[in-house]
Amino acid sequence: ASGRGSTEVDGFWDILEERRRTSDLSHALRTFNPQPYKGAPPCSSSELNRAVLESQFLRHVVKEVSAESGEPVEVVRDEASGLLEEMSQNLQLTFIRLLGFSLSKVFKRLFQKILINEEGLNRLQQAIPEHPVILMPNHRSYIDFLVLSYIMFTYDLPIPVIAAGIPLMSMKLIGEIFRRSGAFFIRRAIGDDKLYWALLSEYVRTIVRIGFAPVEFFVEGLRSRTLKSLPPKLGMMHMVLEPFLKGEVYDISLVPISISYDRVLEESLLAHELLGVPKPKETTRGLLKARKILEDDYGSMHVCFGEPLSVRGLAKGTVNRWQYNLVPRDLPAKPSEETLGFVSGVAHLVVRLQEKGMVLSPWSLIATVLLQNPLGMDLDALIQRTCWLRELVEGFGAVLHWTGRSCEVVLSSLSRHHSVVRCEKGRVTLVEEAGASPATPEEGVFRRAAAVLMCASYRNQALHVFVRPALVATAITSPTVTDEDIFAHFQFLQDVFSNEFIFIPGTSHQDFEEGCSSLRKCGAVQVCDQQIRVTEEGKDTIFFLTAVLEPFIQTYQMVFRHLTNEPDQPFTERQYITGVRSSTLKRILSGDVQSFEALSSDVQKNVLSGLVRMGGVTKLKKGVRSEFRVDKTTIGRIADKLGKIYILC
Repeated sequence: ASGRGSTEVDGFWDILEERRRTSDLSHALRTFNPQPYKGAPPCSSSELNRAVLESQFLRHVVKEVSAESGEPVEVVRDEASGLLEEMSQNLQLTFIRLLGFSLSKVFKRLFQKILINEEGLNRLQQAIPEHPVILMPNHRSYIDFLVLSYIMFTYDLPIPVIAAGIPLMSMKLIGEIFRRSGAFFIRRAIGDDKLYWALLSEYVRTIVRIGFAPVEFFVEGLRSRTLKSLPPKLGMMHMVLEPFLKGEVYDISLVPISISYDRVLEESLLAHELLGVPKPKETTRGLLKARKILEDDYGSMHVCFGEPLSVRGLAKGTVNRWQYNLVPRDLPAKPSEETLGFVSGVAHLVVRLQEKGMVLSPWSLIATVLLQNPLGMDLDALIQRTCWLRELVEGFGAVLHWTGRSCEVVLSSLSRHHSVVRCEKGRVTLVEEAGASPATPEEGVFRRAAAVLMCASYRNQALHVFVRPALVATAITSPTVTDEDIFAHFQFLQDVFSNEFIFIPGTSHQDFEEGCSSLRKCGAVQVCDQQIRVTEEGKDTIFFLTAVLEPFIQTYQMVFRHLTNEPDQPFTERQYITGVRSSTLKRILSGDVQSFEALSSDVQKNVLSGLVRMGGVTKLKKGVRSEFRVDKTTIGRIADKLGKIYILC
C-alpha cells in the first residue's frame, strides 16, 4: 500500500517516515484513485442534497410540520433547504490535497511517529467495495478526525464524510476547508426540532443507502475530557443502521477504530474544563494562537483499525426486521424496544472493541502509579513499580508500546510530560501550574486538582484494562461475604458504575468471568470448587486494583452524602454541579475527602445519571430545561451498600 513506512512491534507502521524522506507536495499532488463501494452510483454533493430534499420521507415530515405550525408548506420546505445548506458537506479533492499537504507539515512537527496497523487497513480496503462502511473512532482530541482523513488519503482509500460539531463551521476559512474536506455539521442542541431531526436522519441514511462515501462519526458523541470511554450516544447510531433495518442495503460494515496518544494536545484545557473553566470558543484566531504547541513533543500516536463488524451478522437472531414491513419505508416510524436494544448493544460493543484496540503508552502506567502515591516517590521505586505494572497489564492482555530499557522509557516519559511531573534529586512529584502563589486555600486546591486531573486522564486511558478485575477484587475483599455474594456484589458495583465504565448490556456473567480470569492469570486468586480465594502473593495486586477504583468510590460516596444533606427541593444540573463542587472543596480543605478527582464535573455528572437510572433521583421536564428531585431513602440505601462492600478495601 502507498504510504508504507518503517515497521514497529505488533504489526504497526510509521506513516510519517516516508513523509520525512520525500516531498510533501508530491505526496499531496500524486494520483488519487480509491476504489469506491461497488453499489454506489456516481453522485455529486449537490445531487446528494437534492435527493434528500426530494425524498418522500422529508416531504411527509415537511407537510406534518406545516400542519402543526400553521406555516405554508413552501416556507417549511425553504427552511429545510436552508438547514441542509448549513449542514451538508461539499467534499472536493482539491481541498483534500490541501489538507494532506498541510497535515504532513503539522504532524511531522507534533509527533515522532503515527503508527498504523496495516493489517487493519487491508481489511478496511477489502470491506469498502462490498458494503457501505461506517468508520467509528474513539474521540480524545481535535486531531482525531483529521488524522483519519489523512490516513485514508495516504492509503488511496475513499475519503469519509464526517459528522462534526457546528462550532467548527463558524471558524472563518477553516470551517469551509473542513466542509470541503468532507465534514458535515450538526447542531449540538437539537431538542424537539422535528424538521432538523428529519433532515439530519434522511441526510445520513441517504449517504449510507447509496454508498456516497464512508461515514465517520464518534459514537461517544463528544470528545472525552477525561480520556476514558464515554457511554455511547444512540441517535447517529440508529441513523446509520436504519438502511439495513429497513432492508434498503444488504449489509453494513462497522469499523471500530482506536486512536491512542502518548500525549494529548489539549491536556491542560481538558483538566480545566473539568474544574468548571469554560471551554474556549473554537475560532480561527484561537487556532493560530495555538501554534506554539508545534514547539513541544507529543510522542507517538497509534491508530488501530479493528475487524469490520457485519451488521447483518450482529442482527441475526437478535432483531426482527419484519416490523419495518408494517410501515412504508418512506414514512417516519418510532423504533421498537427491540430495535433500541439492538442499537444500544451494537454501540456498546463498538466502544468495547475500541478499548480493546487501544495501545497503551508507558506514561499511562506511570500516571497510574503516581496517582496511588500522591506525595511523590523515589525514581527507582517508580521504575520498579511501573515495570511490575507492565507485567500485570500485559498479562491482562493489553497492548503496550514499550521500546527500550525500562529506565530509559520511564525517563523519556517523564521528560515528555514535564507539564505534569518533575524529577528532582531522584524524586518524582506532580507539578502545579507556574504563576503567583495561590491567593486563597481554595485556589491552591484547584491548582493541585488541575495537576491531578491531567495525570488521571492518562491513567484513564488504561482503566478499561483494570476495571473488570478491579470490580471482582473489590467484591472478593468485602467483609463477611460468602462465595455466593461475590457475584452479587460485582453486579451491584457494575450497576453503580455503568455510567462511569463501558459494560455491554446483559453481559454481567461474561464480565465477571473476564475479571476472574485476569486475576487467575496473574496468580492473585485461586478458584477451587467454585470458590474464589485471594492468594498470599496476590494481595499486592488486589490492593492495587481496589486502589484504582478508590477515587471513583470516594466521589460517589461524597455526592451521595451531599444530596442526602441538601434541602428537599428540585434542582437543575448547573445548580447540582455548583453545589457539589462547593461541598467537595470544603471537604477537601477539611481533610474529609482526599481525592482531588472528586472535583471532576464529568464524574459528578456520571453520579447524577447513575442515580436517575437507579431510582435515587427523578428527572423532571420543566419546559425546555430539566430539573431533578432526590429520593433520599433510595440514595441512602445505595450509599450504605457501597460503603459496606468497600469498607475493608
